[in-house]
Amino acid sequence: MSLQITIVLVLTFVINLVTTLSYSVRIVGIRTGRIAISFALFSILVLVSRTANGFQAPLLAKTVEQDIKLGILENSTPFRYIILSCTLATLVGAALIPTFQRVLSKAVLQFSVHKSVPKLLLYGFSKDGILQFKESLTMPVKANLTQLEIGRGFPWNIFILNVFAVAIVTVGVLSAVYAGYIIPEYRTTASNLSAFINGFATILMFTFVDPHLSAMTDDVVIGKCAENTFRKYVIYMVVARLLGTVLAQLLFIPCAQLLAQIAKIM
Repeated sequence: MSLQITIVLVLTFVINLVTTLSYSVRIVGIRTGRIAISFALFSILVLVSRTANGFQAPLLAKTVEQDIKLGILENSTPFRYIILSCTLATLVGAALIPTFQRVLSKAVLQFSVHKSVPKLLLYGFSKDGILQFKESLTMPVKANLTQLEIGRGFPWNIFILNVFAVAIVTVGVLSAVYAGYIIPEYRTTASNLSAFINGFATILMFTFVDPHLSAMTDDVVIGKCAENTFRKYVIYMVVARLLGTVLAQLLFIPCAQLLAQIAKIM
């Protein structure tokens, strides 16, 4: 496996780990009563994720170009591994959510005192900060999973939309770059079409999924929805994300073929 692919695997893992942990930020905001600060602190991790995302496409494109120069016009295995890293990152992120909730909750409360990110970081590396981090380490409670039920009241529409949105986002850049194998003469055009697929997934996310979770968050704050019910919804969305990364394996090649055809007729 080339160095470029190894780097992309690591970057993809980080991106999906941060994205999975993002589902728990709303719970932290509800528990602490400081929703805005919770999202503000989490945005620091989002910056790391987006920076990593910026390196993903160029590194993959270079790998494709090197293969084409060698006469290799099909090499899906590294891309399959990259999608698998999305699935593994989601699983790891799901296991870390309880710990992350506790750590972020304490960070939010400390930020309310210091009102400075640098001071908060210094506190995090202090003796008290490290001790609090160790105390926050925990594993998911089995009872939270056994309480899940698929029946009346299950958010099928949001769940299915989230599965498809995650699948499309997962293959967006990968399919666009892989289309370069299918249509080498238009590989630059094809690689720039990732926004075509990601844009559709973004519409699904910001039109249906995020507003639904935001409305539920507000309902919990004003007492119209129980926190336990909201926690179930968060778990449902994490499961939907996991299934989305699995579905991405099936959509990867068809999406690449679609983008190749679009690049040809543009």
